[in-house]
Amino acid sequence: MKIEKLNDNQIRCTLTHADLAARHLKLSELAYGTEKAKSLFRDMMQQASFDFGFEAEDIPLMIEAIPASADSIVLIITKVEDPEELDTRFSKFTPLGEVDSDTPESLEKLEGAEEFLNLLNKVKEAASDTENTSTVSDPPAPFNVRLFSFDSMDRVIRVAHLLQPVYHGSNTLYHDPDNSLYILALTQSEHTNSEFNKTCNMLSEYGSLEKASGATLAFLEEHCDIMVSANAVQKLAVV
Repeated sequence: MKIEKLNDNQIRCTLTHADLAARHLKLSELAYGTEKAKSLFRDMMQQASFDFGFEAEDIPLMIEAIPASADSIVLIITKVEDPEELDTRFSKFTPLGEVDSDTPESLEKLEGAEEFLNLLNKVKEAASDTENTSTVSDPPAPFNVRLFSFDSMDRVIRVAHLLQPVYHGSNTLYHDPDNSLYILALTQSEHTNSEFNKTCNMLSEYGSLEKASGATLAFLEEHCDIMVSANAVQKLAVV
């Protein structure tokens, strides 16, 4: 999942089938409002908030869908200051450039994007319903991952000692031998948004934040060595 900031009120998110596969999520599941489906939209907004300070709580959003390729779609997410500008379905479909809609290939791409968007609408509505019925307290967020790289094991151990009292989520340490880097993958688990953001801010003082996507996680699993699985911080904190 690639997210870019276009301006203070607008971001662009590129979603691929690999992003869905990384969450063990099928397109058909989006129509049923499962927890994994709801987390797709929430993850987009959480990552945009963490990376760019894009806050959209209690603000209407408009989503424009642009088919980028046979297996990816670009979502332009815009804050709507005037609710009257917001489409009743929360989004609209925008074709990419000068598309010849008479060709079978173009029709297939447009229909696929429209189907994807219709399903995404249901996810957004389900996520909105969940937020409206939640309590005032900051609830735990769904599955969310952040990656931090370090140039030495000593720095990783030092960070583990700092995090151990405040972080209790699932996390894995990888070693990238080609670049001589140690990569710590942290999940939000049961931590609240504010707790997880504080943890990540602490980590950023000692390591480098890396872009986390389905492709990146797949690369780590396939090409990097797993040094400590599931509870790296907890184990390294006692070293």
